[in-house]
Amino acid sequence: MLTHASAKAASGRSVPGHLSRWLPFECWLAFRFLLEGRTQTVFILLGVAIGVGVIVFMSALLSGLQANFVQRVLTGQSHIQLTPRKEVTRALRDEVKDVAIAQHVQPPLQRLKNLSEWLSMQTQLLALPDVVRVAPMVSGSALVSRGEASRSISVLGVEPASYFRIVSIPDKLVRGHAELGVQDMLIGLDLAQDLGVGLGDKLRLSTSQGGVQVFTVVGVFDLGNKSANLRITYLAMRTAQSLLSQLSGVSALEVTVDDVYEADRIARRLSGLLDVQADSWISTNEHFFTALSAQTTANTTIRIFVALSVAFGMASVLVVSVIQKSREIGILRAMGITRGQVMRIFLLEGLLLGGLGALGGSGLAYAALQWWQQTQRHPDGTPLVELTFEPMIWLLALVLATMTGLVSAWWPAYRASRLDPVEAIRG
Repeated sequence: MLTHASAKAASGRSVPGHLSRWLPFECWLAFRFLLEGRTQTVFILLGVAIGVGVIVFMSALLSGLQANFVQRVLTGQSHIQLTPRKEVTRALRDEVKDVAIAQHVQPPLQRLKNLSEWLSMQTQLLALPDVVRVAPMVSGSALVSRGEASRSISVLGVEPASYFRIVSIPDKLVRGHAELGVQDMLIGLDLAQDLGVGLGDKLRLSTSQGGVQVFTVVGVFDLGNKSANLRITYLAMRTAQSLLSQLSGVSALEVTVDDVYEADRIARRLSGLLDVQADSWISTNEHFFTALSAQTTANTTIRIFVALSVAFGMASVLVVSVIQKSREIGILRAMGITRGQVMRIFLLEGLLLGGLGALGGSGLAYAALQWWQQTQRHPDGTPLVELTFEPMIWLLALVLATMTGLVSAWWPAYRASRLDPVEAIRG
């Protein structure tokens, strides 16, 4: 086995005492080769650091953007909405000939239906492990008028204690409060401006079922969407049931679950369990979810190409290092170093380049993310995107970069281990 003293003689250089005393031979020689070609080493470390920094920065930024988008979508709706099943028409069939009698089947007129057994459904839902919250809701259309001005609106009757824990309307109030009495009403900012009303003003609501009632505006909210602010209004649930002639039940049950991305699967399960129509936020926002998936795919593709460029960069530097060090490798092989030791030397170089570059890249990514969060802000001073620094992203980047360095070093290491000592010494 070749010793440190033999390595000194082969390389013609002195070895620092603390390195020669504590490091294994392969590690010491890997350090020596990297230090001798310090210019190449610095450039490849910078390349690895920049590549890892880009990957970590994009991963953290995409994670924050997606979480922010999902949060904005879900602040205005529940994860799953349970409603009565729609009526369907079955074609008449000749049971003997087993053929359809009617050539054309006209869909039936949908009657006003509600969930009459919603209390027992709510109890069943809250007993399920995936379900977090359940809130009943009564909905319908009405005409709101003030003087000669009138607008068509959607009336939502809710129980504030349960519903506002799912859709946080109190956090979206610009004026007033969210406590709903029998004659109280919450309206959107754009509807308030359109009708010229403020807190304490009266509005008259009339429905197609014949219900007519006067309400007092106690709160004005802003959902961040003009059409929603013009259309949606909130009443107390009992009041809405009376106004919309739905005294026997509710229009829907709003449900939130533990994992928002499992909402589709849970909705299918609830549909069969309770014999209702269950629509998840994923199915009702299909285009948004498709765009989210496309964004993830594009980001993953970019990260793969960045990782490949880093890998090929490390491999090319190590190949050049093998060519430059072929004479030294030949001398060491002639002095008794094994092929396995030669391979380990260059594999360790790859590990060192990948690991140190990953540490530097993680630092660059952290600094870039801090700069982004401090500079990219809304006019009111709040962060444009609330970034979360997930430790798993950093750990995964460190492990993958180190493994990439190891894989990139395999071919140069194999090539170095196969050098013929005589030919290598002759040059």
